[in-house]
Amino acid sequence: MNTRPAIDESTGPVSLAVAFNQDSSCFAVGLDTGFCVFNSDPCELKVSRDFNAGIGAAEMLGRANYVALVGGGKNPKFPTNKVIIWDDAKQLAVVTLEFRSQVFQARLSRSQILIALLNSVSLYAFSSPPKKVSSFETADNPSGLCCLGSKIVAFPGRTPGQVQIVELGTGNVSIIPAHSSPLKAMTLSPNGEILATASETGTLIRLFSTTNCARISELRRGVDPAAIFSLAISPSNTLLAVTSDKATLHIFDLPHSSSSSYSSSSAATPARSSSPYSTSSFDDPTASTTNNRTKWGILGSIPLMPRLFSDTYSFASAPIAIDDDPHAALRGTAKPAVPIPGIPGGKARKGVVGWLDDWTLVVVGAGRDGRWEKFALGRAEDGRRWLGRQGWKRYLGG
Repeated sequence: MNTRPAIDESTGPVSLAVAFNQDSSCFAVGLDTGFCVFNSDPCELKVSRDFNAGIGAAEMLGRANYVALVGGGKNPKFPTNKVIIWDDAKQLAVVTLEFRSQVFQARLSRSQILIALLNSVSLYAFSSPPKKVSSFETADNPSGLCCLGSKIVAFPGRTPGQVQIVELGTGNVSIIPAHSSPLKAMTLSPNGEILATASETGTLIRLFSTTNCARISELRRGVDPAAIFSLAISPSNTLLAVTSDKATLHIFDLPHSSSSSYSSSSAATPARSSSPYSTSSFDDPTASTTNNRTKWGILGSIPLMPRLFSDTYSFASAPIAIDDDPHAALRGTAKPAVPIPGIPGGKARKGVVGWLDDWTLVVVGAGRDGRWEKFALGRAEDGRRWLGRQGWKRYLGG
């Protein structure tokens, strides 16, 4: 007889989804009991709404009182085929958009609403009531990938690995053959001029110009396949942050930033003259320094060597926390993880990146042990840059 007590999963809320607002100053958390909003730095609870039912996606509109909500979890607050625009000032739903299938993602701007379903995306004017502008077919998109910029929107194409870019002003559509395998992550730069994409293989991140759809560069995360969690470009459009299931945060230079103050080749740049961070401020800064120029030494300059020896790697990296999802398999058993209903991909998101400024960023993850981690870039006396963790917190308490 098995006399061991059952594992109690009923204590405390479980975060099902996390998402930053447009400037990463706040992040919204969908819970199995409602939703809440936190300030990004310091990590402080600002809003908490208890519905006694699950929210599988919560998308903020800047710091305004509107939040796009989608039901999720075992007991969803709303049907998973509906998007609710919640007015938190009035404490009620002011807009409801209903679809024929499950909603995987919703994006908001002051003038647009972008909704991702499994095989299509729909664009609405943010009016009362919302007016449907257009709809586009996509390849299977279980992660709900879509980007809403001020002038363009981007989402998967009809063929796996492709990206569609639509100009909001003209409706012109461009197709980018980004990868040969299905897309796993994508993001737009703050100025909307660069699109970063990663496929399910997870070894390469490709950068494209949104004006002419030309490929700008290719960055190598690593050699082994990995599931990319998040891509995020810094406010100055000069740095790219990447997280994956390898439990690592990588920082890359963007090609056009070679003359910026963040380039390691800029001898005139002081060691972050305005930086309040010193080596003693971090958990382990020395372990996170990388110089992609010397990663493979002389091998990178030998002709006919495999391209991985000459590829561009991250200049700095650091470990991140990716704890087990609340519905993951028990340790020591062969039982597979149970997908969470109403959640894109069936798993709580991990490693979601938000840039606070060009030297500081925050990584948050969903799950029972949802964590907030703060990282900052610094520069050593020899000019090399490094990445260190400044602190962390279980944002749900405990």
